[in-house]
Amino acid sequence: MIASLVPTPDALLAAVPHPIIAIAEGERVVFANPPAEQFFDMSAAWLKRQPLSSLLPFGSQLLALIGQVEEHGVTVSEYGLELTTPRLPLRVVDAHVSPVADQAGLVLVMLQERSIAQKMDRQLTHRQAARGVSAMSAVLAHEIKNPLAGIRGAAQLIEQNATESDRALTQLICVETDRIRKLVDRMEVFSDRRPIDAKPVNIHEVLDHVRSLARSSFAKGIQFTENFDPSLPPVMGEKDRLIQVFLNLIKNAADALEGRSDSEIHLQTAYRPGVHLAIGGARDRMALPLEITIKDNGAGVPVEIFPSMFEPFVTSKSKGTGLGLALVAKIVGDHGGTIECESEPRRTVFRVRLPMHRQKRTNSERSTP
Repeated sequence: MIASLVPTPDALLAAVPHPIIAIAEGERVVFANPPAEQFFDMSAAWLKRQPLSSLLPFGSQLLALIGQVEEHGVTVSEYGLELTTPRLPLRVVDAHVSPVADQAGLVLVMLQERSIAQKMDRQLTHRQAARGVSAMSAVLAHEIKNPLAGIRGAAQLIEQNATESDRALTQLICVETDRIRKLVDRMEVFSDRRPIDAKPVNIHEVLDHVRSLARSSFAKGIQFTENFDPSLPPVMGEKDRLIQVFLNLIKNAADALEGRSDSEIHLQTAYRPGVHLAIGGARDRMALPLEITIKDNGAGVPVEIFPSMFEPFVTSKSKGTGLGLALVAKIVGDHGGTIECESEPRRTVFRVRLPMHRQKRTNSERSTP
């Protein structure tokens, strides 16, 4: 009786809401679930009559991914893949290609079509936002900081011979010019285009340090939980800047949890060997196997600012400057990584992916057959 209730593998795959196809040797489609029929605008029976290469344009990256999985037997994910079919226009998808255990030569392909808001490449979007701030900060540093120094100096000279009531006004001028200068100083960080001093960094040491700082200051009373992969290799990066990234992200999470009695921040690290991304339109795809996740159970990111949350001066905080996440995006981009966010009430997840440190081979190692 119980055995009769267990669904077949085909029934399970048919129930998945994303397009799934199974490819056998020779690019033959041997299975397609209903979402795949809708995606390709063809019936499963028709899909099985032709090789996958006839459904995709010449040189499609999806075919290359399938070949890579067949050759190496590992799962590969590709984000922001552009696909066209004979019947449908260009679409952008996240593709996940996996070998099927105990079925030699059989490969499973799952496609997750992106929404309109996600079709712009995430990495390019975040870097463009950082470059916009860089240009603005360079102008501000030159056009504002010098006049501010003159204004403050003039106010100090006036204060020497001012009455008590006028002295309060000159002091107000000094306080406000100092406040503006601090804001410009914060923005000036964006115009720093020097390459990072990259070294092997233990990301768990960074997260432990940031968590300790948070617990002793702005995150008192918040429950922290961790799920760290102890075998994670070092990150190739600059420790102080990585501390700044995760301190900003945890500060954002703590602000979203303000006033909640069940507030919790969950930190997780994982090794994702199949994640590759094209950076800045380059043909070579960078491996980003190190994934760091920060999750909170706060109210979530407001819908109206979510699409532009990594842009400068975008914030939902009444006293915020809107520079924190823009700075995070810049630093992560400088490290060759990516950052993305998923948010809904009581579940906001920031996911940072970074390249790992690779030891250089010695001459003797290179010559070893």
